[in-house]
Amino acid sequence: MAAKEDIYSKISPRRLRQSGCVSGKHDVMLSMGFPLQRALKALASTGGRSVPLACDWLFSHLDDPFLDDPLPREYVLYLRPSGPLQNQLSHFWQQSRLTCGKNKAHNIFPHITLCQFFMCPDNKLVALCEALQSSVAQWRGRFPRPLPLELYTSSTFIGLFVEDQAAELLKQFAADFALEASAKADVYVEAHKKQLHVTLAYQFPTHHYFSLEKLARGIEVKLGCDWLAVLFSRDIRFANHETLRVMYPYTPQNNDELELVQGDFIFYSTLEQTGTSDGWVYGTSLGSGISGLLPENYVNPSDESDTWVFHGLGESAIMSMICQPMQMFRSNIQSRSSKRRLFVCRHGERMDVVFGKHWLSHCSDSKGRYVRRNLNMPAALPGWTGAHSDYQSDSPITVVGSTQAKIVGEALLESNTSIDFVYCSPSLRCVQTAHEIIRGMQQDDRVSIRVEPGLFEWTKWVSGKSLPAWIPPSDLAAAKLNIDTTYRPRIPISKLTMSEAYETYISRSHQVTKDILAYCKNKGKNILFVGHASSLEACSRQILGLSPHNSTDFVQVVRKARGIHTSTLHL
Repeated sequence: MAAKEDIYSKISPRRLRQSGCVSGKHDVMLSMGFPLQRALKALASTGGRSVPLACDWLFSHLDDPFLDDPLPREYVLYLRPSGPLQNQLSHFWQQSRLTCGKNKAHNIFPHITLCQFFMCPDNKLVALCEALQSSVAQWRGRFPRPLPLELYTSSTFIGLFVEDQAAELLKQFAADFALEASAKADVYVEAHKKQLHVTLAYQFPTHHYFSLEKLARGIEVKLGCDWLAVLFSRDIRFANHETLRVMYPYTPQNNDELELVQGDFIFYSTLEQTGTSDGWVYGTSLGSGISGLLPENYVNPSDESDTWVFHGLGESAIMSMICQPMQMFRSNIQSRSSKRRLFVCRHGERMDVVFGKHWLSHCSDSKGRYVRRNLNMPAALPGWTGAHSDYQSDSPITVVGSTQAKIVGEALLESNTSIDFVYCSPSLRCVQTAHEIIRGMQQDDRVSIRVEPGLFEWTKWVSGKSLPAWIPPSDLAAAKLNIDTTYRPRIPISKLTMSEAYETYISRSHQVTKDILAYCKNKGKNILFVGHASSLEACSRQILGLSPHNSTDFVQVVRKARGIHTSTLHL
């Protein structure tokens, strides 16, 4: 059966990688017209993952009364496990919750606390991430393998404690980070001084002790594990609030009520409930920053860490590689790389999302010619024989989108990954993304793009009464895009229909994926699809042997894909 892994392509190539946080992205946002303080706050509040995500955050917080408040976020440094041990800990989390209900440990994922919560201004976040990166680089490889853990149980607490000698090394690492953070970011960080441990359960009913203890003893603490030093942050205003998840949408009926969006989180405090009517609570939306009354039966309790923001450093955060002997590890990599892979990629940032649906009229002069109005806009649009107005329904990508795509290509190049075939949706944003990925891989002269209408998104989501007027492959090639003009599509444009049923779209995506994989089976090893957010699921789920989602779950999954994003299927 195929296996799947996700690659978040916002990770910079190694030679460009600095802090993994917001470095450089705020310059892009400034060029787009956002004030510096707002740009920094948006990037800090979204983990610096991408400019589009930060822009979305700003647009949704325009009515947030604290949008321009300089109050810093709170940060915490954890060691977080990955690999086989993490799988066992996740299993314990699920089974303990299912068997005994939620206890306080479930509020936060498995971790070892290295530093207490501390505050850092938004304009110091890059320096803070650099301090962590510097500390990790100095300490990597200096920890015992595996990290020695010992199970401790009592009637009120169950956890895995780090053996004393190893714990002292971890505390020294935390102390070094505190010094680096003070020197680079001018923030005060207090290293954790108590016994280091992974909390498994606490504040649970006494009668659940034996069930929890039995589950805990099933954890194999000597399993291989990579420990990652990770920064998380939270909004300091809601540090002592409870967290609720919105289960159903709600439209306000009165001015003091809060609009609810399914999947959003609400911060709730018992101190703010004075005067509320039965069945109603007062809270603040994570998604908009707005406060108001909401129906109590529209929300459910959630975990505290669900609203935390991860500030990732990628591979550079790995403290130690606790796994197989290196010789065996390398042989496994070689055997795995010999298999075929399918990369499914979502297109880069698009013009109409950043500059609005009327971007084209804003960028046209009195004679209807394209004029660049912003540095994030392309210098020119691909010329073709169609109408200038057709760009309105077939938007190109921005300069940021082009850069995102090229970085994906550079990341593949650095990992020694070659691509033998490239297929993409006929949407201009997908063609341009594929073109920039190939450029980033430096394979312009070896691989050309096959435009496949069968990879277009679910047509039910197309606005208007007809499909977009896509640029023909011959015109794309004339515009210097690397197009295979001899390719005959598996599913021609004439076979696509407006407002197709969900089942039709899923069947179409699965069929075209199967047909392409069968065609390429003996002709090449790695294949790249460039499509839409929906392609990440529709082109991969059934290939993995899984049943399709129902349409409601499918929409929820697709909405989580923001910015350029790549999934890898090992076939």
